[in-house]
Amino acid sequence: MNDEQVPAPMPSQEARQWAMFCHFAAFLGLVFPFGNLLGPLIVWQIKKDFDPFVDTQGKEALNFQITVAIAVVACFLLMLVVIGFPLLALVSIGALVLTIIGGIKANEGQAYRYPFCLRLVK
Repeated sequence: MNDEQVPAPMPSQEARQWAMFCHFAAFLGLVFPFGNLLGPLIVWQIKKDFDPFVDTQGKEALNFQITVAIAVVACFLLMLVVIGFPLLALVSIGALVLTIIGGIKANEGQAYRYPFCLRLVK
């Protein structure tokens, strides 16, 4: 018997595109309050039954944005003792970079898992 794992089939171009949109929908937070949560939630809810890849990447994007929202709230609370200002900048830059990486990886057909992410939506 061979112990090699069979690679998962490449998701279709449309599935990869919708998975990418799940990640990039977080940029609605730059336009609307809580858009970073609502964008991935809406795209995931609409397209989760389309393809399992879209479902997993949508959950991952939503979980990451929930984690970012919790971190931002903690930063605002820590602004009372000044440390929240640089932490908010760090969280914002990290969220921007990781969201872009997640979208690019999803478009390449690779399942991306965010580091430092609470996985509340199963």
